[in-house]
Amino acid sequence: MEFKKLALQAAGKYAQIPNIEAVMLAGSVSRNWQDEFSDIELLLFWKQAPSEEERIQIIDQLDGKLLEFHPYEEEEWAETYTVDGVKFEISSFLTETIRQTIHQVIRKFDVNPDLQCIAAAVQHGIALYGDKTVKQLKKEIEHYPPGLQEEVINHYSDFGSRWNNRKALVHRKDWLMFYKVIVSVQTNIMGLLFGLNRQFISHPAFKWQRNSLALMEIKPGNCAARLESVFFQEPSEAIKELETLIEEIFGLIHHELPHIDLSDAARKAAFVRPKT
Repeated sequence: MEFKKLALQAAGKYAQIPNIEAVMLAGSVSRNWQDEFSDIELLLFWKQAPSEEERIQIIDQLDGKLLEFHPYEEEEWAETYTVDGVKFEISSFLTETIRQTIHQVIRKFDVNPDLQCIAAAVQHGIALYGDKTVKQLKKEIEHYPPGLQEEVINHYSDFGSRWNNRKALVHRKDWLMFYKVIVSVQTNIMGLLFGLNRQFISHPAFKWQRNSLALMEIKPGNCAARLESVFFQEPSEAIKELETLIEEIFGLIHHELPHIDLSDAARKAAFVRPKT
């Protein structure tokens, strides 16, 4: 399926709205990660707040079928529709909001993954309209600041007290909580690796984990396969694998960034609640 061709057709329609400064292709299609379950994600950058009529008119022009239409929430307008069976995910922002978000990440070292996702989308997105605006935004995120790297690593180095109960959870066969902890630990591992490799977090839930890891130069050996295996191993073995991965990642951070002292975090991560 020619996702990019369909995206260009839609962008051509959006470009006719004077209030729109730029249209960007984002998501898996922009990074050539798409598969048969993918949709087309477009970011629209507006000069002023869009009206409902402006948002709806393009769907009508494309003969689209509206699925969801959200009001202004958290500085974003969003709608979802299908065209000839292909789903479009549209996220609209004021261009100024995108600039402020980039400033928050690059200058204020904000570790919020939702904000980093916007920075990542701009970094890897493809301009379909408004090249000048997109180039200006991309220029602002050319360099991943060391200060952000340190904040991200410090933030994700805390694996939480529930991880310390891992053996108790297995002993009790408390599987619901156990696997919540496993997911939480993997989330922290991914956060550490994004920071270590100076890459903006591309999805708040770390979607496309394998693809993201493939782009990272600094990581434990066979990292993706080992993380995946955790969900299919016997629980006690899964714990051992995660413990080893955490130890290796702390070792990599110490080697690459010796000025960041994670000794306390490493001790806390290694601690296991003792039996009484």
